[in-house]
Amino acid sequence: MIKLCLADNHPVVHYGMKSYFNDNPQISFVGVVNNLDALIEVLSKKTVDIAVVDLELEGLTSISNVKNLVRDFPDTKIVVFTNLAEQIYAPNALKAGISAYVHKSSRLEDLESAIKKVDEGDVVFSDAVKKNLALLNKGKKSERLYRKLSSREIEVLRYLSEGKKNKEIAHLLDLNEKTISTYKLRLLTKLHVTNLVDLVNKAKTLDIV
Repeated sequence: MIKLCLADNHPVVHYGMKSYFNDNPQISFVGVVNNLDALIEVLSKKTVDIAVVDLELEGLTSISNVKNLVRDFPDTKIVVFTNLAEQIYAPNALKAGISAYVHKSSRLEDLESAIKKVDEGDVVFSDAVKKNLALLNKGKKSERLYRKLSSREIEVLRYLSEGKKNKEIAHLLDLNEKTISTYKLRLLTKLHVTNLVDLVNKAKTLDIV
């Protein structure tokens, strides 16, 4: 029996997942939470084989949080189930130590398959991500551009695209406000734009956010 914990902000996802797996003899839920603190509490107190985690989970502000989960709970495998673009976020998430990356546009059958494969010791991600990891310096313009960005720069860009100010981003990522300004300048340079509006538009055009 695979002991599963779901960490997602949305009640409809909680309901849909529990309904889908309700009669599955191989999978049982030992926790369903809607924020990072609650997830950590469940992982600390219960035996969890696999945690299905949304990268937009409340309180999960950085890929560093994912790294910490992998480090602090080595007996629990992390399956990311999120709306964030796979080609952008999966490589860094995989480097952080997750076991699978499933986009929320996928069928629940695909998520079930990923959970079972991860339980057997596999690492699950798409052929597109395999290609991106293997061919770091080749590919289309959009691929070349996002590969130039660090995981931290992608996080800052994501928050900028949501309209957050430097001070808010600094608080979320536990960084100095001046550091956020530095990241913003790097992003402007790397994406070849001169202002915030064009930066966000370029990021959306390239499917970075």
